[in-house]
This record gives sequence, structure tokens and C-alpha cells, in this order.
Amino acid sequence: MLDLVNAERATAGCPAVIADPALAGVARAHSADMRDRDYFSHIDPDGQDPFARARAAGIQTARAENIAYGQPDAAAVMAAWMASPGHRANILNCELGTLGVGVAEGAGGPWWTQLFGS
Repeated sequence: MLDLVNAERATAGCPAVIADPALAGVARAHSADMRDRDYFSHIDPDGQDPFARARAAGIQTARAENIAYGQPDAAAVMAAWMASPGHRANILNCELGTLGVGVAEGAGGPWWTQLFGS
């Protein structure tokens, strides 16, 4: 996923994002939570948005989140995100410098989360 994101960013003249393990932990947890509690939203059933979830994990740098479900692999989900103006804008935001990715497998999934940081 990181390579796919960075290829799109390079085409747009943006610097590469760097993998961030802490952001990835929050992204993985959100993907698993969406699967386990059967919802699809940036805001979880407890009312927390991506930035609140990141802060709860001690991360102050989270800036944007992309989510998706059902695409079978990273190439398919990237194609879907790049065809969506809002998701594409997050991926091509040259001010973002880090990325964590989470994937949760399961029936109806997988659930995908990208959490970008500054």
C-alpha cells in the first residue's frame, strides 16, 4: 500500500509518505473495530473520530483518514480511493508526511483504513 500511495504522490509532485507504526496501530484497530462491530464510518459507535482515536493512542499528528471495505487487495482499494475526490485529495495532500495502514479480514471485507499524519 505504501508503494502504491507513493507512486500516486510522485506523479502529482508530492514527496513520499513514510510508514508510521503508531498510525498503523490506530488504523488496524479501526479496521478491526468496523469489522467486529459491523459499521462503516470514520466515527465509531462511541462517537470518536479518527483524531480522537489517535489522541487516545498518544498521537497528536493524525490529519486525514481514508476508509473502504470489500476491495480484495491494495491495488483495488487504491483504484477506488483515487476515483473518489475526497480520498484522492487526502492521498495527494503534499503536506502530509506519514501514513499508517490497517486491514482487517472477514466476511464482507476486508476493511481498509489509511491514517495520514503531518
